[in-house]
Amino acid sequence: MNSLQLSGLVSGFDWKSFVDQIISLERTPATSLQTEINRNLQKATALGGVESRLTELREASAALNSDGVFNARAATVTGAGWSASADGAAATGTYSFAVSQAATTSRLLGSANIGRPIAATSDVTGVTLAALGTGAALTGGEFTVNGARVTVDLAGSLDALFTRISTATGGAVTAAYNPATDKIELNSASPIVLGSTTDSSNFLNVTRLANNGTGSVASGSALGTVTPGSTLAGARLSTAITAVDGSGNGSFAINGVNIAYNVNTDTLNSVVTRINAASTGVTAAFDVANDRVTLTNSTTGDLGIGVSESAGGLLGALGLTGGGTLARGLNTEFTVNGGPTLTSMGNALTSDSHGIAGLTVNPAGGGTQVVNIAADTASARTKIDTFINKFNAVQDYIESQTKVTSAGGKVSTSTLSDNREIQNWTKQLRSSVFSAVPGLSTSLSRLDHLGIDFSGTAATLAVKDSIKLTAALRDRPGEVSALFRQSSTGISARLDALFTSYLGNLGSGGLLGAQKTNLTNSNTSLTQQIADIDRRLIQRRAQLEAGFIAMEQAQSLIKQMQSQLTSAFPEKKSS
Repeated sequence: MNSLQLSGLVSGFDWKSFVDQIISLERTPATSLQTEINRNLQKATALGGVESRLTELREASAALNSDGVFNARAATVTGAGWSASADGAAATGTYSFAVSQAATTSRLLGSANIGRPIAATSDVTGVTLAALGTGAALTGGEFTVNGARVTVDLAGSLDALFTRISTATGGAVTAAYNPATDKIELNSASPIVLGSTTDSSNFLNVTRLANNGTGSVASGSALGTVTPGSTLAGARLSTAITAVDGSGNGSFAINGVNIAYNVNTDTLNSVVTRINAASTGVTAAFDVANDRVTLTNSTTGDLGIGVSESAGGLLGALGLTGGGTLARGLNTEFTVNGGPTLTSMGNALTSDSHGIAGLTVNPAGGGTQVVNIAADTASARTKIDTFINKFNAVQDYIESQTKVTSAGGKVSTSTLSDNREIQNWTKQLRSSVFSAVPGLSTSLSRLDHLGIDFSGTAATLAVKDSIKLTAALRDRPGEVSALFRQSSTGISARLDALFTSYLGNLGSGGLLGAQKTNLTNSNTSLTQQIADIDRRLIQRRAQLEAGFIAMEQAQSLIKQMQSQLTSAFPEKKSS
């Protein structure tokens, strides 16, 4: 029976092609609906183009309505190196700044040589070179004294090295350690000559021994230093830290900011890092060369540095409390137009120090420079040009999407030709930007008073008189500002009312959003109608195919009956 589903197998009639044609004809309404969906999609795309261009125009209009656009100031300096800036509060004019002193930062210098000496007495037989306690570690090798080579054995003692110096020089040079000064001293009856280009040990550098042309040479400074990478308890501080609890916890304050530490787990390096990470207003550093800690203010000027802690604390051991020395910073000293000497804690000279509202001068060192403050017409002109470009982009785009043309008797339409609402927006926008602004006590009440007019017969704007526009921005900035920024009636205010109507308050919704929503809803309905048609056509096809299959079956049965009759009653041959 399945073979009867082959179109025309019995009847000879291609009923499947016939069914396809019937279904195709009956689906014509769905094809028309799909065409309408496609048109709606094109309209939605065009509306999206209108929306994006209106949004850009809205932003350009808002930029003209922002503070400081038309009263902007440009500050220039006659010489090189200096810089200056001015805001709308600055009055135009010329000022001569003479700087006699630049500001510096205050520094609190801790005591030098806070580390323990390398030995408590002159007996250094128990002091090994590997653990000498100097700022830098010794390296093995050799150094030269009076041309003689001296071997540095890191496992050996400092006293053994002194003996090798004497032996190498035949007793001419003797070496000793002075615990009072924490220095190594070399002595000879004749001038001592230290070092050679073939030295392989850094002994002379680490111990700060250098030629002086005499027979008496001593280390340039005390040798024992703090070990900043070791825990505070083992950092070789010459003053013990006692103001801690049983677990080794202590604390101190810098400019009122508390810093905690633990002598058993913290190192000097970690404490310095903690100070710098906190809001103390200072930068801490360990000066290896002088074996001391320094605190430097983060800002310039003659400002103090406050430190406090309990007696026996870490700051005391670092020599930052009782033994600390405050190197006071300097304030900038300057005059304006030859007036009295003024001061500023910072190197940036603001209105707080010189009294000229809205002006900041950044001098590079000392000297005299002339600062000129003038109206900054460039930034306002840039915003006006951007506004014109965005306005024209809206006008051009709507025109291209709504125009109707006729050529050779043939009328051509555009995607939004039937959208009268969108077409009317161009007129509303033109009226808003070009109508006079009421309530202004000035002759600048229209765009054409600024030299801005429509471009010929087109709906776009253009700067027709650049000189007039520049002069207005330079000489009458307040009046230009009122033209755009007048409450409710200014150009920007009128446009904003239109943008709210078109786009909504947050860039979505409004009349444009409603149109896009209508198109979306329409397409949803059309898509459902197409689905309904296709569902009915599936049933229709099934019905037609079932009828034709039944026809094939009937014809097949008839042919079988004919064949049986023919077999039962064969035709007799005539004699």
